[in-house]
Amino acid sequence: MSGIPQNRRRTVTALAAAAMVGVALLSACGGNTSSNPSASATGSGTSGTALPSYAATLSTQLPQIMKDNAIPGAVVLIRTKDKGNWTATFGTQEIGKEIPMTTDMFFRIGSNTKTMTSTVILQLVEEGKLSLDDPISKYRPDVPNGANITIAQLAEMRSGLFSYTFDEAFNQTLDISPEKAWTPDELLAIAFSHPPNYPPGTTYDYSNTNIVLLGTVIEQLTGMSAHEAFATRIFEPLGLANTFLPRALDSKLPEPHPQGYQFGTNVATINSYAVPAAELPAALDGTLSPLNYTNANPSWAWTAGGAISTVDDLATYVTALVDGGLLDEATQKQRLASIKPITADGPVTPGYGLGIVEFAPNVFGHDGQIPGYSSFMVRDAVADNTVIIATNLSASPVAGENAAVVLGKAVLGELYGASSVPGDPAAAAPTTGSASPTS
Repeated sequence: MSGIPQNRRRTVTALAAAAMVGVALLSACGGNTSSNPSASATGSGTSGTALPSYAATLSTQLPQIMKDNAIPGAVVLIRTKDKGNWTATFGTQEIGKEIPMTTDMFFRIGSNTKTMTSTVILQLVEEGKLSLDDPISKYRPDVPNGANITIAQLAEMRSGLFSYTFDEAFNQTLDISPEKAWTPDELLAIAFSHPPNYPPGTTYDYSNTNIVLLGTVIEQLTGMSAHEAFATRIFEPLGLANTFLPRALDSKLPEPHPQGYQFGTNVATINSYAVPAAELPAALDGTLSPLNYTNANPSWAWTAGGAISTVDDLATYVTALVDGGLLDEATQKQRLASIKPITADGPVTPGYGLGIVEFAPNVFGHDGQIPGYSSFMVRDAVADNTVIIATNLSASPVAGENAAVVLGKAVLGELYGASSVPGDPAAAAPTTGSASPTS
């Protein structure tokens, strides 16, 4: 992800992940053999007995990748039309203990939440309550240059607004007071204290500020809290009983859930999630332990990354997100057509649109990263493939990459093969990541 200041990786977006789902995707199962909490696979095919052929390969590859990247535990769900279904668990719920992961566990899903926020915005467009061309100043007069920033530019990450998650004092507060309940206005005040990064509409630039702003618009126009709006407009219609956006004072994960880990504090990871080279061997052999972020309050991520879900619920959700069911046919087509390359002269994929990513041709979704947890959800409606991955580590200490995406590369490589995967466009992707804050 060169081409941007390293401290832009504070929000490892799906695009940051997507930018790596190229040639690198097919080399994801390489080598270090240092020790790590055990990674043993369990799983079943559609019938509950016979495993799909791809599962045999992944059952060997994924534990090795976890070991090479110090990932304690993972849940993997794969649904395909022609190759069979497979749900598997790997590793442990808690470092230092042998507590197998289970398929019904709850995870913080980070920036997968952004797809939900943009979905509600598009529903409000359908209802005639706002326009994608509306300036954000119509709803938030306090936004710098808000008269020239549209709702669409916020959802597409092209507003140019500074992301509050890069502010050092903000990260210090997260480290000192992880239980703090943040308000959207506090987060936006931090963002607006910094000058914009780019003029509106000129550059793809991933910013949590954009989606928090959209969250405030949702609350204004629905008369509901974002918690309630997501539930009534998305979760309940889809029957997602295990998915919710926590209220500001709610910092607990429901049971069952794994303990969630991250190497480094929020301040230490502003520049990168990668562990310094001198400390990396210790991180990989287990003598350098990651920090436990299980109960850190996610209110600072709010509509940009605060949601909680399970792999089964995410599979249902991403299918509706991509195939349709949450929007009318015209709006769904508009959403998918909104995807633009992340660089002006780059390849078509990966690309970012109205709160959705196209990782590779016909492979849509998002990823998520928040201290303690990472996730990856993609859906290919043409091939009828769905992949969901959730882990209890925010990022690999090796390269600082979203831990679920590290595993996702191997899964997509196994399902699609080298000839179907685009080249690596990471060299000049102007994206921002999520070191301690969300992806």
